[in-house]
Amino acid sequence: MEKGYWLNRWKRGDTGWHQTEAEPRMTDYFSSLAPARVFVPLCGKSLDLKWLLEHGHEVIGVELSELACREFYREHSIPFRESQCGRFTVFRGERITVLNGDFFELEPSSLLQFGGQIGAVYDRAALIAMPPDIRARYARHMIQLLQGAGRDENFRFLQIVLERTPHDEKGPPFSVCLSEIESLYGAYFKIRALSREQLEEATSECVYELYPR
Repeated sequence: MEKGYWLNRWKRGDTGWHQTEAEPRMTDYFSSLAPARVFVPLCGKSLDLKWLLEHGHEVIGVELSELACREFYREHSIPFRESQCGRFTVFRGERITVLNGDFFELEPSSLLQFGGQIGAVYDRAALIAMPPDIRARYARHMIQLLQGAGRDENFRFLQIVLERTPHDEKGPPFSVCLSEIESLYGAYFKIRALSREQLEEATSECVYELYPR
């Protein structure tokens, strides 16, 4: 689960998490929200980014793979400017900025510099990509980023996970249950279950909304 693992998967085209259409649970959710500045961790080249743009939202993504960043802009013919911000290469187009680097090295000041306060977070691929010990570190860093960069008054957080029954620690993608989400985020956010859909005999896709206490 080191950086090289993910970079090599992008190089090989071994990106089974990449969907061929925008995530339906995401489109349902953000269709009902006023345009917001949406923070997308480990965004890859997801079609969700393009959907958010087309529906009036501003996007700030973080992605480890430079290949994924460049392919996103090229595949959607989005002009961009390239610059450096500390350890990050910054790809900036109209209403979309993707910071190419390690999520754990991201500082709140970078979010403020390239966007300002965060109106929403969308996490479909980040939390489930990490083993248990790294998930705890990830959530702590997410909270630090949001506290440092600030949240607007209508802030919302859409969290999509996979849950396997019985629960196991195989992955990625890893199984994440509601009790773990409550442990990671419950001190800062109220958590509301939006949907649960069985994908396979022992695997369900679970969608949660987090909002400030």
